[in-house]
Amino acid sequence: MTDPSPAPVSTKFLLHGAIATDHGVVEGGLLAIDGDRIVYAGRADHFDEPGFEQGDVDAANIISLPAGQRILPGLVDIHTHGGNGGDFPSGDEASARTAIDFLHRAGTTTLLASMVTAAPADLLKGIDVFAELADEGLVAGIHLEGPFLSHARCGAQNPAFLLEPDLELTSTLIEAGRGTITTMTYAPELPGAAELVDLLTAHGITPSVGHTNCDTVTAAESLEQAREGLDSTGFGGTSGRPTVTHLFNGMPPMHHRSPGPVAACLRIASAGHAAVELVADNTHLDPETVKTVFELVGAENIVLVTDSMAAAGLADGQYMLGPSPVTVSNGVATLDATGSIAGGTATLLDVLRRTTAAGVKFADALKSATAVPAAVLGLTDEVGALRRGLRADVLIVDADLALQRVMRSGVWLS
Repeated sequence: MTDPSPAPVSTKFLLHGAIATDHGVVEGGLLAIDGDRIVYAGRADHFDEPGFEQGDVDAANIISLPAGQRILPGLVDIHTHGGNGGDFPSGDEASARTAIDFLHRAGTTTLLASMVTAAPADLLKGIDVFAELADEGLVAGIHLEGPFLSHARCGAQNPAFLLEPDLELTSTLIEAGRGTITTMTYAPELPGAAELVDLLTAHGITPSVGHTNCDTVTAAESLEQAREGLDSTGFGGTSGRPTVTHLFNGMPPMHHRSPGPVAACLRIASAGHAAVELVADNTHLDPETVKTVFELVGAENIVLVTDSMAAAGLADGQYMLGPSPVTVSNGVATLDATGSIAGGTATLLDVLRRTTAAGVKFADALKSATAVPAAVLGLTDEVGALRRGLRADVLIVDADLALQRVMRSGVWLS
């Protein structure tokens, strides 16, 4: 069974060691936790918090990290389809709980459950399951990857269920989600896409350009429309800007005579008007591509994601992505029917590690795996950093970013 988001308790913790804060890594730092909240994160010699005097904290809850270990905020993944054999697109509750439990324990303490294109009845079934799991605090919401996507760039999406934007269906999905649908991937070149964007932003749902075959102008106009819509709605549940679903993947490559959507996405992200997802797992993107995008648009405009599927955390073999059979070989998941990449097998901590190995500064990579996606979710006052008042989601890692311990909502996960 997955641990539910624990109710606040009175347990106090003091963690001594190097802390990755909003302002960089603080050596000789201290993280103080009371119940499910952080009450202090900073230099140990500046700590003076009532209720943490000698004897107020159980000796077993005073932890000094060995040299080389660091304290990080819990990671935030806005694009994951599962892990450890659990498959979100199946809409099966037991399978979803298996994946969520694994992802939490792997360091992704906040996540959206990503679904794929499917029949409307199956989408509604999955939405109902994840709305309940969101009510339990296990997921932060739902990401619908489709069904309004390009046939030409469908990737691992089942083309049999791809549709042109349908406002009536979208309204039905939104109503079923009871406020938990957070983002939707769509292709802006499809008829009715502009009306779809207006409907999404009116409900505070972040539009995400992806699985698209559009040209540069269409991509740019749609992203700007989405940004203006989010700005004008007054919803506090988004960062006020759209996203781009796994940049480069599911779209035509940029060519100097036909730049396509990639050029527009890079340009608009660099202006701070959109955030681009990068699946920096060394499969979806070459490390040099990852490094280049960080240098071009800045970490504050990048969201590191996994696009993980059921095989994440498991060995090579046969798996499912929703209704589609997938083969994983050497850690690469491909659709049996077409050979297309069918999601990722890395955790977000793996992605963070590979991003830094690509030459991206650790602070920048961490920001793109924590604070930036938290802003997309409208949760900057809850998660994404180690700061007073935020939820006590904590990772302890060694010098190689290997996971040592995970705390979620003030409770250590075994």
